[in-house]
Amino acid sequence: MDGERLTLGKVLSAVGLVIIMLWTIFPLYWVFNMSIQTPIDVISYPPKFVFDPTLENYSVVLLGKSWLGKYETVQTDFPRYFLNSLIVCSGAVILSMLVGVPAAYSLARYNFRGKENFAFTLLSFRFAPGLIVIIPLFVIFRRIGFYGTYYGMIFAYQLLTLPFSVWLMRGFFEDIPPELEYAARIDGYSWWGVFRKIDLPLIAPGIAATGILSFIFAWNEFLFGYILSSDATRPVTPSLMGFISYEQVLWGQMAAAAIITLLPSVILAIFIQRYLVRGLTFGAVKG
Repeated sequence: MDGERLTLGKVLSAVGLVIIMLWTIFPLYWVFNMSIQTPIDVISYPPKFVFDPTLENYSVVLLGKSWLGKYETVQTDFPRYFLNSLIVCSGAVILSMLVGVPAAYSLARYNFRGKENFAFTLLSFRFAPGLIVIIPLFVIFRRIGFYGTYYGMIFAYQLLTLPFSVWLMRGFFEDIPPELEYAARIDGYSWWGVFRKIDLPLIAPGIAATGILSFIFAWNEFLFGYILSSDATRPVTPSLMGFISYEQVLWGQMAAAAIITLLPSVILAIFIQRYLVRGLTFGAVKG
């Protein structure tokens, strides 16, 4: 009886996992299908699951023209917007790591007055809705000349990446036994030597995981990129609106652009998944 219950539980768990997987993957499958359909197939009713695939939408998005010369398009200069996102998001993550790693170490190792209040205030920037800060940021950036610039976008994205980086890496530093640092100091290492040769190698998986997740958060951001950028610095996410005209919505081309937009996050996670898993589970089990 117990064996039958165990088997039934495993079957129900497997079925539940399959349902969740299908629920998660189906929207991506639907968008990908749209990206390889002709405009007629995209708007057909009932929806077509069997059709002749085409790469014309990707040609229009990447090259700005159709191979067959028969597809309507709205020129969005998508490759330039894609490059803008790479520049802004990479710069935001690098700056967050340069500032966030020492800040996280300080919060993890030192006790000072108002430490927890400071940490919570920093985290509250991540909780706050973007609409609360976007108007003041817009006004300030216009006055100081940061509006529509790469460095202005990078600084604005710190509201997304820096609080998350500090809080996540603080936990990684707290999981390192302080006795390791004491032993290294007794052996003659300076504070900087302990930090560089002991702490940083130990939390390298955590830094990689934090950097990956911060990049994904910045890459998916819409509001800051839409309001604070000019046409020359617009990121890829708000640029998807360029496929919407007053007459029609170019669903196939928008779907192709959305699939291309997903690629950096997916590729980054695949190539660094070993560090991602190690970082997110760092210190989870303590003996």
